[in-house]
Amino acid sequence: MTDMQNAILFHQYDISPFSEKVRVAFGIKGLTWYAVEQPVIMPKPELTTLTGGYRKIPVMQIGADIYCDTQIILREIEKRYPTPSLFVGGDKALGWGMGLWTDRVLFQAAVAVIFGTTEGFADEAFMKDREKLMGRPFNTDEMRAGAPMMMEQLRAQLDWLEEQLSDGRAFLMGPDAGIADVNAFYNLAFIRWIAPAGAAVIDAFRNVVAWENRIQEIGHGDRQELGREEALDIARDTTSTETETADQGEPNGLMPGDHVHVMADDYGRDPIAGELVSSSAQHVAIRRNDPRVGDVVVHFPRAGFFVMKAGQ
Repeated sequence: MTDMQNAILFHQYDISPFSEKVRVAFGIKGLTWYAVEQPVIMPKPELTTLTGGYRKIPVMQIGADIYCDTQIILREIEKRYPTPSLFVGGDKALGWGMGLWTDRVLFQAAVAVIFGTTEGFADEAFMKDREKLMGRPFNTDEMRAGAPMMMEQLRAQLDWLEEQLSDGRAFLMGPDAGIADVNAFYNLAFIRWIAPAGAAVIDAFRNVVAWENRIQEIGHGDRQELGREEALDIARDTTSTETETADQGEPNGLMPGDHVHVMADDYGRDPIAGELVSSSAQHVAIRRNDPRVGDVVVHFPRAGFFVMKAGQ
């Protein structure tokens, strides 16, 4: 397993829009990665063995370091593989901020259009799973009723992209693809996979369609396949490279060794318990132990996640 301890193991499924977001980044950087296919709905026993309960897709694994949420995945990819950079226009802050728009506002418009205009995509098992994930009813009748308004919202946000591309640039920040393109493209791909009515809205934007085609030509890098049990074996047989680091600016006084819970602030709010290893304004890492894999370190972004001392 030695040659696999630094390999990118990407826990995903093909129709996952957030997985597509990262796959485009792999393509821009020309990376080799291993697809570890996970179920679309729970249970996901091998995934939660690694994460301690975090169930959202995708998750990236490098040895015994587990990265949850595309924000921290992209940060780690950029750190380990800085060339070519995802930040092609000096847009680091804007790139991360744009991700919150595309992951939340644009994604919600895409979801509403997909499920509000497409019959038969979501079966009962899928809807029950997503109700548990979201913590509220997955009401397709409401989505259908609201689809006309959400089509307007989708169109308005696509027009922003069209305007950005209107000067003839190849990608959103200029001649090279980067973080802005990674953030924006996956929602459009998600719509095209499932919802012809939504795809028709996209097709009205000539510059956006040409840009989509250029993104598709980049591809997804060098994809290999790996089984879920093999991924667990790699975690078991390697050691995390994360070092204990105290954040002197930590507003709530968290220190390495503290027992904490980490959870998302939007949906999928299952608290993940562990011992704090390191933290910063943008990152938190916790150590946890599982009988199958031993010690692993699970990484999360700070924006969009809460970190609390155990017992609070």
